[in-house]
Amino acid sequence: MRAQVLLRPAHAADAHALVDVWTDVLRRVERDEQLKDVRQVIDRVEAVPGERITVAEIDGQVVGAVHLRATTVSPINLDPVVQAISPHVLPDFRRHGIGTALVEAAVAFADELGIGHVATAVSAASRDSNRFMARLALGPVATLRVAPVGAVKGRLKSQRPTLARATGRQLPKILAARRSMRRQGVTPSR
Repeated sequence: MRAQVLLRPAHAADAHALVDVWTDVLRRVERDEQLKDVRQVIDRVEAVPGERITVAEIDGQVVGAVHLRATTVSPINLDPVVQAISPHVLPDFRRHGIGTALVEAAVAFADELGIGHVATAVSAASRDSNRFMARLALGPVATLRVAPVGAVKGRLKSQRPTLARATGRQLPKILAARRSMRRQGVTPSR
């Protein structure tokens, strides 16, 4: 049986509940720091007309939330879109229509703003989330990849000799030297 879900804007008093809902997507710091982060996000969103945090409540308990943001598809693709960021439902309340209600909130926000597209991102590892979004007509458009700067820097350094060869900066000089040797009748060594 579907529970009666109430959707409403988030308030500062919801910060503790939002830390619980978004615990797996927040910074990996102590709970007090996460709480400060969430309070900061709520304060910022309340001041921006193109953003909204919608919470889902059942019997007065926050059981899910989504951060909605009107923006563009990307900085270079200026088609307007509403991003449904981190639509999450507490594990004990999943499969009760709450996720659907959160996506409906994103669609309603897009309609309210006259925007024709809704986008979201879900964990690549979450089969259930990906299947849920696919059932709602949300298809994959891009893959967001993230790594620590140090890891990328290390990989780039290990690729540097390959990149130098691939760019062929020395190749014209080597070929010119070989042509010159051939003209002189010297066999180039390899």
